[in-house]
Amino acid sequence: MDALEVLFTRRSIRKYTDAPVSDADLKLLLRAAMAAPSANNAQPWQFIVVRDQARREAIARCHPYAQMAPKAPLCIVVCGDLGKEKTPGFWVQDCSAAIQNIMLAARALGLGTVWTGVHPVEERVTAIRQAFGIPDGVIPLGIVVVGHPAQPFSEQDRYDEHKVHYDQW
Repeated sequence: MDALEVLFTRRSIRKYTDAPVSDADLKLLLRAAMAAPSANNAQPWQFIVVRDQARREAIARCHPYAQMAPKAPLCIVVCGDLGKEKTPGFWVQDCSAAIQNIMLAARALGLGTVWTGVHPVEERVTAIRQAFGIPDGVIPLGIVVVGHPAQPFSEQDRYDEHKVHYDQW
């Protein structure tokens, strides 16, 4: 599958089979995440790999839009470590790029993902922080639910010429 097919067929997948995600595929997802660009090459990301069923159920209790987490074999909590940040505030962009890389790598591997945002909703941040023992100075940005899709991928053209401005607004 080429890069453009990956980009144009990636979709938020909320239904998964029972098949596990292999250790090799997980490592590729994390390698892809860590290949993301970051401000001043700070790489402020930290990852919590969640395979345990009870922990995935905790995610669903903490997050109203992560109800599919217990039905998937794997979740990755992507966090920003403010202690590693070189340019204040850019951790959000850095970790967002890491999340996008996870999702694109997963699509290339035939896996499905959905990104559920945590930060900046303080009650979600607090709940996820408590559920996973995340230390102060580390902020959970989002959760990527990962698994073998039980729904099809489809290509949708979302290009909208009205959202493109040349040289000025």
